[in-house]
Amino acid sequence: MWSIIEQIFPYAIAYTVPLLITALGALYCERSGIINIGLDGLMIIGSFAGALTVSKLQANGVAGALWIGLLVAVLVGVLFSLLHAFASINLNADQVISGTAINMIAGALTVFLARNITGSGNIRVNSFIPKDVPFLSEIPVIGPLFFTKVYATTWLVIVILIVSIFILYKTSFGLRLRACGEHPQAAAAAGVSVFKMRYLGVMISGGMSALGGAIILLTYAGEFNGSVAGLGFLALAALIFGQWRPLGILGAAFFFGFASTIANVSQAIPSLATIPGVVLKVFPYVVTLIALVLFSKSSQAPKAAGEPFDTSKR
Repeated sequence: MWSIIEQIFPYAIAYTVPLLITALGALYCERSGIINIGLDGLMIIGSFAGALTVSKLQANGVAGALWIGLLVAVLVGVLFSLLHAFASINLNADQVISGTAINMIAGALTVFLARNITGSGNIRVNSFIPKDVPFLSEIPVIGPLFFTKVYATTWLVIVILIVSIFILYKTSFGLRLRACGEHPQAAAAAGVSVFKMRYLGVMISGGMSALGGAIILLTYAGEFNGSVAGLGFLALAALIFGQWRPLGILGAAFFFGFASTIANVSQAIPSLATIPGVVLKVFPYVVTLIALVLFSKSSQAPKAAGEPFDTSKR
């Protein structure tokens, strides 16, 4: 059993990282009071932007193409998320419908552009190579699990997680952001620009979600094909399962990432190959539904999430 865990753990971390960064982005968005179910579409946008950038740079032999691709993906995600922000904040549109539109537009637009650029709709790139961390990978038990075959993007996301915890709970920005999601009228009365904070929340969500999509591309996928296999919705489930708290999201993302890993590598492990593949494939999503049902009554969602801000009530 231990040998099986050692085999699949690095892959579980690789699956967890994009879920974690996307769910963290959604945390900023919902803490500001805007529901964002367009995470899947934003991840696709990030994957496409990253793939196009990296493929062009690598073809010209540009050093640091992978990191530049991640940066471009973040910027494009931020810009694309403005569609959701404008519809939800300025037009008071239904935020669920707006997020659904983001998902539909992103999938169709990126595939259309990719087909016109490459002719096939797919964009292949050379991705990051996982490496063992010197000395740390030799530590018994911990080393083989956490410091073997690690992608550079894993450390990037860990840093973002730590910074996010500090920003949300130790800075005035985090206090104002959370106030806009809990009591926007009180925040506005205290001089906080609710519109501005909600715009920033949505933009951060767009950038982080796009980063998650680009990380999928530049780690274990290696190719853009117009889909992220519904991981955006799984990230939204991790947000809810984690009770809108960074460390809770970390635990939920790892749980879903581990479950997805088991489903994807089951046929390569003899002890798991005896279980019908379809059972393992649907396992993460069944667990997601069960978790959402169990935690729905104890939900600690921001009180004003999904509610338009009406300035006339100030």
